[in-house]
Amino acid sequence: MQAEMTTFSKSNIDKRILKAISGMGFETPMPIQQQVIPFLLTQTRDLVALAHTGTGKTAAFGIPILSQINASSGQTQALILAPTRELCLQITDDLTQMAKYVENVNIVPVYGGANIVVQIRQVAAGAQIVVATPGRMLDMLKRKKVNVSAIRWLVLDEADEMLSMGFKEELDGVLASTPAEKRVLLFSATMPRGVEAIARSYMKKPVEITVGARNTGAENVTHQYCVIHAKDRYAALKRMVDYYPEIYAIVFCRTRTETQEVADALMKDGYNADALHGDLSQAQRDSVMNRFRSGNIRLLVATGVAARGIDVVDLTHIINYNLPDDIEDYTHRSGRTGRAGKSGVSIVIVNVREAFRIGQIEKQIGRKFQQVKVPTGREVCEKQLLHLVEKLKNTEIRHADIDPFLPAALEQLKSLTKDDLIARFVSQEFNRFLSYYRDAADINVSQKKEGKPPAARTAAAQGGRLRMMVNLGKMERFNARKLAAYLTETANIAHLRIDDVDVQLCNSYFAVDAALAEVLVARFAKEKYDKRRVRIDMAERGGSRDYSGKRYAGGAKSRESFFFNKRKKDFGKK
Repeated sequence: MQAEMTTFSKSNIDKRILKAISGMGFETPMPIQQQVIPFLLTQTRDLVALAHTGTGKTAAFGIPILSQINASSGQTQALILAPTRELCLQITDDLTQMAKYVENVNIVPVYGGANIVVQIRQVAAGAQIVVATPGRMLDMLKRKKVNVSAIRWLVLDEADEMLSMGFKEELDGVLASTPAEKRVLLFSATMPRGVEAIARSYMKKPVEITVGARNTGAENVTHQYCVIHAKDRYAALKRMVDYYPEIYAIVFCRTRTETQEVADALMKDGYNADALHGDLSQAQRDSVMNRFRSGNIRLLVATGVAARGIDVVDLTHIINYNLPDDIEDYTHRSGRTGRAGKSGVSIVIVNVREAFRIGQIEKQIGRKFQQVKVPTGREVCEKQLLHLVEKLKNTEIRHADIDPFLPAALEQLKSLTKDDLIARFVSQEFNRFLSYYRDAADINVSQKKEGKPPAARTAAAQGGRLRMMVNLGKMERFNARKLAAYLTETANIAHLRIDDVDVQLCNSYFAVDAALAEVLVARFAKEKYDKRRVRIDMAERGGSRDYSGKRYAGGAKSRESFFFNKRKKDFGKK
């Protein structure tokens, strides 16, 4: 392969695009850009590029495509597929800025949730580049409203995300509609089997460029976790947020309901927070994202799906209020911070039953987690006080404005000593924290080094049985016999005995030898049933509590209702 590009100017990039990216603040190419841009400008082979989110992939493929586009032709020459409307719009905006000085280049976003008639008109007016989500693009192709017969480039951005979101059929449909003679450029953070299958099926001897090791976490993200009881999850979140006064973060929750509840609780407690999830309209999503990007919202509480495609460079933290069901999703969550060469922190809040999953993630991403303590009330107060003092020290004094008022103020304060004055000022600004954390208990839970769940250790020591839960049930047409057979055959573990099976609508419960429980969970780590990730975990006994202290009878009812809402539409079609 050719030598890496060390500067943008010393390359074959169109001078008009160089002028535009200079105005955007592009100076030194990022690692993925150093390798990909020269390759795409000088070679004709297909490309698989593996790099984490936030590493400059849009410019890596966008600059070469814009440098070679035929602006005098109104034909669609490049099709870029992205998993979400947010990423679709982000790519469109970035490419539009890069093409600022190139006349007659039209870049059109095509995505669900917007008026398709308007999008049809925009494409019909002549769009050299179409940026689309797979579902809406396939719809446009079926209606014969987009002509892709002349495309020279097909870009699959965040291909692993598109597959994990269930777009396999849509991708196959779109790819099958494109001409054989084209360049396929596949960009992905990880390389699961599904992405490898796309490369085998639709690409011709692609060159692979990898920035960092395959399927690993980003180098400039620090991974941390804390262990608490489930009932203290929201308290732990609040303490972390309070401990970092300048925090700018995404808080990831598992369900839409939980996302909204946590966001509402944070707003009620006085934080600049809001929710982002699939139940919001497009106008609501756009409003939330505009306020988050501008910094008016400092805490965005989101589901993993809704947050895909979010590109905010200055995020300081990612907080996993709950771990994702799919370990690979953690890579994408943590990749929301530490972008554009900056550092970031990804924190996971786990209860004692799920702490063992940290080891599974470490193996997956090739990074070690640092166990940290949830700050005590005293530590939070001290950190906030020092932050307040630092702000006071750095406050600009405009003497011309303030001097006329100082004599009256000094007269009012002359009876106070310096120490009294400081104490009163701190109390005035700080009483809320002091009052809230005065009697705050230490909510950290000590964890033994064996990474198994405590109940599993106890049951294993007694040679007992352990109650487990799987996210499969009657909606998948399982009964007790069929489910036991499926689990046994798929796991393929010697002497595995599954009994006491209780099949419910969305989840099912069963008993297994405690000594084999962790092996069973590991065997299903990447298993899918009907294109959906299978998740096996310990069944919570005696109910569980959410952040507000509400009790869920049966332990997993909140998850049960979530899976029901997610799948009831498909169930009706079977």
